[in-house]
Amino acid sequence: MRFTITFFSEGPVELPLSYNETLQGFIYSHLNEVLGTFLHDRGFTWEKRHFKLFTFSRLIGRVRVVKGAFQFTPPLRLTISSPYSEILQSLAENLITREEIRLGRNRLHIASINVHFLPSMDGELTIKMLSPVTIYSTLKKGDGSKKTYYYNPYEDEFQTLLRENIIKKYRAFYEREPAGKDLSIEPLKVSRKDEKIILYKNFVIKGWMGVYRLKGHPELLKLAYDAGLGAKNSQGFGCFEVVG
Repeated sequence: MRFTITFFSEGPVELPLSYNETLQGFIYSHLNEVLGTFLHDRGFTWEKRHFKLFTFSRLIGRVRVVKGAFQFTPPLRLTISSPYSEILQSLAENLITREEIRLGRNRLHIASINVHFLPSMDGELTIKMLSPVTIYSTLKKGDGSKKTYYYNPYEDEFQTLLRENIIKKYRAFYEREPAGKDLSIEPLKVSRKDEKIILYKNFVIKGWMGVYRLKGHPELLKLAYDAGLGAKNSQGFGCFEVVG
């Protein structure tokens, strides 16, 4: 399930160049307390992994960079998606009662909340990223310290780890094995300019925008659409739309 919120404001909306934490905070602050606590503290678990199972797009609208910050000209839109419908229901119920909401230091109004129909999941999709897809490994260096290595879409590990990730999410959410475990991704229109470097709580995260061909079992495709591709979905990564 997913919906898109359209915001209006009296003037420009200014946000830092890395605003994922602001959007994530906006989402959590408009969930009911019990649900918000569950997602923040635990989420859906598989072995040692914890998944929040929601994702969101970058802000969509006219934007320019002014003095080291993004300046958006309203209207602007935000897409939020999750297989756990209670998340979106809680958000919608809280948002529609607010005459005004805050996004960082900006005061905005909700113009509309539009629910999306689920596109056909016939085993092969052409997708366009609405927020960067990221996948990584934690490696040990020679001195024993650890480093995070983010893969690019042209490395074999990118596809392998995306498939393993979505299978773990499926187990965590449905508490069973998926009927099929096939998933492959092929970059169609992805160039160096599609690499995005995001600062989140003082940590650098690297991800990729662009257009891809996604193939796999319909159950896994649907979960990827709802919950997001790759890692760090609840931090604003891995949200995509189906374009073909």
